[in-house]
Amino acid sequence: MTAGIDLGMPATQAIRSDEDVVRVRQLVRTTAVAAKLSLVDQTKLVTAASELARNTLIYGGGGAAEVTTIDDGLRRGIRIVFTDQGPGIPDLDLALTDGYTTGGGLGLGLSGARRLVDDFDIRTGVGEGTRVTVTKWSR
Repeated sequence: MTAGIDLGMPATQAIRSDEDVVRVRQLVRTTAVAAKLSLVDQTKLVTAASELARNTLIYGGGGAAEVTTIDDGLRRGIRIVFTDQGPGIPDLDLALTDGYTTGGGLGLGLSGARRLVDDFDIRTGVGEGTRVTVTKWSR
């Protein structure tokens, strides 16, 4: 993951319901517009955030998303950290494989989110919850 300098206080949104997933999307969109990400990059980031927020709710039993505008000296970006205290992911390599799903969906959540952002980091352990950090940089 590329380091960056935080430009402001992060905004945190609890994820406990479907409505909170919508609130995460709105927060990410508003922050991405303010950071002057392109419309394409805004859409990619909001889509990734939506997938990850839904995973936090469904598989992690709820958690939070922390959205921060960052700067690495050359460009501005948005960093989002999703955390939960759920059961963790027992086989991360399998979970990141296109087509893998435990929920009957298309299986594009984690792998799709990873493709939509510039930096993707996931920390998980069985019984320890999951922390996913994504960053989208301006072009």
